[in-house]
Amino acid sequence: MNAIPHADERAVLVVTDPQNDFCPDGALAVPEGDRIMPIVNRLARQFTHVILTQDWHPPGHASFASAHAGKRPLEPVEMDYGPQMLWPDHCVQGTVGAAFHRDLDIPHVELVIRKGFHRGIDSYSAFRENDRRTPTGLAGYLRERGFERVTLCGLATDFCVFFSAIDSREAGFETAIALEACRAIDIDNSLARAMAAMRQAGVAFA
Repeated sequence: MNAIPHADERAVLVVTDPQNDFCPDGALAVPEGDRIMPIVNRLARQFTHVILTQDWHPPGHASFASAHAGKRPLEPVEMDYGPQMLWPDHCVQGTVGAAFHRDLDIPHVELVIRKGFHRGIDSYSAFRENDRRTPTGLAGYLRERGFERVTLCGLATDFCVFFSAIDSREAGFETAIALEACRAIDIDNSLARAMAAMRQAGVAFA
């Protein structure tokens, strides 16, 4: 797929985590994260159907370094479900940091998927939690609505966008990434690894 679908009733745009804490001055800032908002707004106008995801952690979430004595943000740890990167406290439920960025302007959003609200499990993907077993319900929603094509954008390319794209493909959806409307954290070459894995999974880049 070389072009973004226009007004396609079988296509949906999923915007991952366009939230204050992932933008400059936020608790887990993605470089230039705020600069995607006008691009996302323009892209969303090409889609009849748009879904947002929202990181929505309770205080003391297990993915926060502050919940682990002696640990710092960006240190890896082993959880019951496998390896987990620790993060600074971010996108805590009901805080300004968890709110959508003020420049986001997509009035026709049809659904907001909140993720990461299970205290003991982190969640990058729009489709399932990091234990790779607990669904968010998005795949079932898309199937019931008859969607076949998913375009993803948002923050961050190498984490939430990446995991969402992989899970979208595994769920059987034709999947594309609108790269201009994404920004990455890029920890220890994570962006290059994510791009390679997405290509191998059959994700298109628009």
